[in-house]
Parts: sequence; structure tokens; C-alpha cells
Amino acid sequence: MAYADINGTNIYYEDYGSGPTVILTPGGRVDTNGLRPIAALISTQCRVILHDRRNCGRSDVNISGDLSEQHIWAEEMAGLLRHLNTGPVFAAGGSAGSRTSMTLAVRHPELVSGLFIWEVSGGPRSAEIMSPGYYGQYIDAATNGGMEAVCNTEFFSQRIKDNHNNKSLLLSMEVESFVSVMQRWQDSFSRPNPVGDLTESEVKSIHCPTFIFAGNVPDEVHHVSAAENANRLISDSEIHPSAWTNEEWQIIGQHDDTFPGIAATNRYHMKATVYASDLLDFISRCK
Repeated sequence: MAYADINGTNIYYEDYGSGPTVILTPGGRVDTNGLRPIAALISTQCRVILHDRRNCGRSDVNISGDLSEQHIWAEEMAGLLRHLNTGPVFAAGGSAGSRTSMTLAVRHPELVSGLFIWEVSGGPRSAEIMSPGYYGQYIDAATNGGMEAVCNTEFFSQRIKDNHNNKSLLLSMEVESFVSVMQRWQDSFSRPNPVGDLTESEVKSIHCPTFIFAGNVPDEVHHVSAAENANRLISDSEIHPSAWTNEEWQIIGQHDDTFPGIAATNRYHMKATVYASDLLDFISRCK
């Protein structure tokens, strides 16, 4: 297993193939398996980087830093790309992967040849729906039961199974510090922005070629307005119909108009051939 020490955080990564470099980032805090089928399909023509962001998969748990979690993910992605000496890459991802890829383009445009994004996070209720799962439940666990209770949550117990060092990392954190950072991340995540945790001026600063899949209805987490905002604000962007037909989406989605019923990993796997084909075509057009 390969790790890179990026500013004191051990980031797990996998590196396959040769050709134009693509870094794939899944949604939520999903691990490298989230986009593995897409990686397999494009690896015959591209160099493909998969990685676990901090607090995801096999990478270190590290609840610290002055930036938002999303911005930290992008900074550490940049550090990993420099560690691997990739040069400019195509950054591709869905949901949290879309906004992290966009943040990389905002903060490190010299590292991004193009963006390929789907299920763009944002919309009137997106943060309200997602923030309890991302942050609120762990703030409550730490407040009510200390760091041992955080370790026992389903998510962090899996992080410990994936990387045994994570238990000592978690238990070494002061509750007050953990809660303070998580609250700050939640506040940043919850601010109204056109796309996830990116301001309008940040999105406007992206000038690389950008391929955007339109959103789906119903989906309040990745509201159709988020992809439309990205297309409106990114000067060199193109928006394409969703990988899902409306009829397909009505079957796989819940009907409370909030979040798709089939988990993101499964959704991305189901449409891997679509994403891989369109991504390879986009890369070819950008050459």
C-alpha cells in the first residue's frame, strides 16, 4: 500500500497506467473503491490516480487546520500531485468529488488541465440536508461521550479498521479541539454558495475547460441549480444531460425529494461506462 506524507497527514493513493493524468475523487467521504470501475475503464489510455482524502478510507484521520475540510482536501490533493510529479491533470469526480476537484482548480490552476464533474453539490437545502451527516453527528458524539464515542461511530470505527493508527490519532485529540474544528467546518459548509463550499468569485476564477453533467430531479443535495451555476460562472464550461434518464432516476431515487435512494458508490458504478467514455472524449478534445 502506498502512502504519501502530505504536510504531516498520511494520504493513501494508487497509481495506474500511462498517458494524460486523471485524478478521480468520489462523493461523500467514500474511499478509493468509489470510482474504481471508472479508473479501470480509462487506465488503458490514461494515468489514473486514486486516493483517500484525509478522514476517508485508509488515510489518516486529522481533524485540524484553518481551512474548510473541502479546501484542505484540495490542498492535500495538490500536495499529492506534486509528490507524484504528475504535472497538470484532469480532475474528475462526483458530488464531494466535484466540489473538491473545482476547489483544486481554484487554488492551484497550474495543476489542472480540465474538470469533469457530475452530481455537483449545492442548492437551497443541500447543506441543511448534508451537514448533520458530515459534521453534526460527530459533534454530538464527542460532546456527549468524548473521543471514545467518536471512535465507536460507524464511520470512524471503519476508519480505524482501515488504518489502525487512526484510533490513537482520534484518542489523542482533545474533545474541545475536535468539536471546535468540526463546528467551524460545518459552518463553512453551511454557508449559502452557488456550489458547495465555493463562493461565486471562486467559481468564476476557474478558467480551465470544464465538462459538467446536469443535475437530476428530484435531488435536493445535488440540486439542478448547482450544475447550472457552475456552467454560468465557469467561462470555458459545457453542460451535458445527466447520465441518468428521468425515468431511471425516478426508479433509483427516494421520493421525498431529498437524496437519491441508491448509494453514490453504486450509482457511479452503474454509469461507469458513460462517465469513462465521455471523460476520454473530453480529454481527447482538450489536447
